Amino acid sequence: MNLTQEEWVSQFEADENAVILDVRTEDECNQGIIEGAINIDIHKGQEFVDAINALDKSKNYYVYCRSGMRSAKACEIMNELGIENAYNLLGGVIEWDGDLV
Repeated sequence: MNLTQEEWVSQFEADENAVILDVRTEDECNQGIIEGAINIDIHKGQEFVDAINALDKSKNYYVYCRSGMRSAKACEIMNELGIENAYNLLGGVIEWDGDLV
């Protein structure tokens, strides 16, 4: 599901079962990530799929990348792998108003 930044943040902040997932490359993450995010690089192919499969499927995942394109694809993959609640950040980190660490 695609959410605007405002929707994504307000839903995440109210969600006690939330996990932030950054699907960018390690180099991109080194330029700053949203605080508390875990990184699983979507470009890693089967390694990405295996890592997603290992996640707790009962959690709600708030997914982002640089522009929102890879994270949208990641959400589709997550849905196919049985994670029902994956929320894509529209516009990605390049439109992010919040802090990066």
